[in-house]
Amino acid sequence: MKFAHIADSHLGSWRQPELQELNLQSFKQAIATCIQEKVDFILFTGDLFDTSFPSIEILKETFSEFKKLKDVGIKSYVIAGSHDYSVSGKTFLEVLEKAGFCELAKFCEQEEEIILKPLKHETFHIYGYPGKKSGLEIKDLKKIKINEPYESNFRILMAHTTIKEVVEGLPIDSIPMDELPQADYYALGHIHMDFQEELNGKPIVYGGPTYPNNFKELQELMYGCFYIVEVEGYTKVTKKEIKIKDPLYIEIEVEDTLIATQKILSELQKQDLKDKIILLKV
Repeated sequence: MKFAHIADSHLGSWRQPELQELNLQSFKQAIATCIQEKVDFILFTGDLFDTSFPSIEILKETFSEFKKLKDVGIKSYVIAGSHDYSVSGKTFLEVLEKAGFCELAKFCEQEEEIILKPLKHETFHIYGYPGKKSGLEIKDLKKIKINEPYESNFRILMAHTTIKEVVEGLPIDSIPMDELPQADYYALGHIHMDFQEELNGKPIVYGGPTYPNNFKELQELMYGCFYIVEVEGYTKVTKKEIKIKDPLYIEIEVEDTLIATQKILSELQKQDLKDKIILLKV
């Protein structure tokens, strides 16, 4: 079995139209790669959209990409993230599901525990719980429970949250990895960083972002990414970088404002700027 893990696409983010388009193109390239790789299904682990109410244009483009997946028989399994989650419980992800383009992870909330229900893909059981604003999902994740025996199927757990092992002692609400239910693959979203670790010998991976979401991420991450996971006796996780355009970071110190513009232009003329995203810090 081969599947893809995509997280934090934030479709519709960026105010600049050019960067919003690059964000969308990165998502389209991820989908095209999944089709080319002939994956059996895709996990979307939150923040597919940058808001719970994306624009009509973004919805049109997104539906078009999910239709491509459906046309070639690739299933999509989805949870909401902190951006595309709505306090009302309503989200445009439900529209995608109603149209037959994906399946949302299911769960049943009880007083003392939250029972995750499996989405079944052959011998794979896929469970998930959505992210919420301000880390409100943390207390709920500590109550989640899976009733099916662990040994019976290959178990995937999707979550959109912060795990304690990535915050490095910062006072941020988080959940330790070992408090999550046992699984064979932990598909995480929410934290935009390259994170691959193991929990009891099983991969635990933050899947995105498919495109950097701000100036700092363009500087540090440079490109988006997603993961292809192959299961054949053992689990092989491969990171796929999404390179559309190269960012170029330029930092210039200005001491005399009267010649600031001249100095900036002089420094820029020394660089190869063609077809680059210029990150200029003065």
